[in-house]
Amino acid sequence: MNFIAIDFETATKHHICAVGIVTVENGEIVDEYHSLIKPPNNEYNWHTIQVHSIRPEDTFNAPYFNKIYPEIERRLKGKTIIAHNESFDRNVLLKKMNDYKLDYSELKIADKWECTMKIYRAKGYKPATLNACCQINNIELNHHEALSDARACAKLYLKIVI
Repeated sequence: MNFIAIDFETATKHHICAVGIVTVENGEIVDEYHSLIKPPNNEYNWHTIQVHSIRPEDTFNAPYFNKIYPEIERRLKGKTIIAHNESFDRNVLLKKMNDYKLDYSELKIADKWECTMKIYRAKGYKPATLNACCQINNIELNHHEALSDARACAKLYLKIVI
């Protein structure tokens, strides 16, 4: 079982401030990647800061999305992508790529990704939030920290497919 689990944290709407990517090969986590990302003008919505605790001072010297995109592309290209709320993470990536005039089709990934939230909801989990699913399945989680969320998503997916 090979796939990539991904999670984005946002500063405002679709402006990313962090990414976490976990690579799974043969059912094992083999690589993890995390980066803070400086949003345009380093602006944040107060609500997003309340959610993930990332502040403008944390991303003041962080790279912009276009500087870390090659790392994201290298990890995602041609792979099966998993996210806990796939429509959110997929749309954030699509919008950010559009901002930089990057072609999503060049990633050679599915138009819709696998979604652990939908999978666990179909299994009867109520709620099927990431933290609830992790608590029930005894998966460690530092919620709204991008790498921890991606790692937890990978582990939730592995519980279903293995």
